[in-house]
Amino acid sequence: MNTIKKLKWRYATKKFDTTKKLSKTKLDIVKQAFNLTATSFGLQTIKMVIVKNKKLRTALVSHSYGQNQVAEASHLLVICIQENIKKDDVTQYYNNIKGIRNTSETILKPYREDLIKMMSTMSLPDRQQWSTNQAYIALGNLMTVCAIEDIDSCPMEGFIASKYDEILKLDEKGLKSVLLLPIGYRAEDDMFSAFKKVRKPLDEAVLEL
Repeated sequence: MNTIKKLKWRYATKKFDTTKKLSKTKLDIVKQAFNLTATSFGLQTIKMVIVKNKKLRTALVSHSYGQNQVAEASHLLVICIQENIKKDDVTQYYNNIKGIRNTSETILKPYREDLIKMMSTMSLPDRQQWSTNQAYIALGNLMTVCAIEDIDSCPMEGFIASKYDEILKLDEKGLKSVLLLPIGYRAEDDMFSAFKKVRKPLDEAVLEL
């Protein structure tokens, strides 16, 4: 029940305490949580950019529809997708499996070839959408881990991705921004922290067959 208590404590933080910063230990937990997020095939075609620089984050507020959490939070997490998924990405992934698990080439080869074929038959927009689906899984995982670690967060889709990509030079890294998650600690005067959660009754949200 402690997990449920933490999830009830969590809310989309509207105002962060600018004097409070995440410790290195807490930030490391967030990094590892992102890296341990489940992704389709385990291919990890997403990346997380951590923006600490306050001046840079302040410049991003105007491209976030005036949402000040981007600048006020301790850190801004920008969840990105690879602009493209190439054959080399799949090959490198299976090489990593071979190195870590010492799995034989005989076992890996058919899986590798099937995934390369699958990616080759998808259009670029479809590959990007496939990666974006993984980004949402990461966002949900990060929000839950933050709640468990008493870290406040605010998931955001409302921002101008092209401007983020330009300012953060993501295009130079072959990345496209898709989601934001400012993290830190709630301000004492954020009235939203006291609001009761509004959810459907459990028997309406969950069906048991």
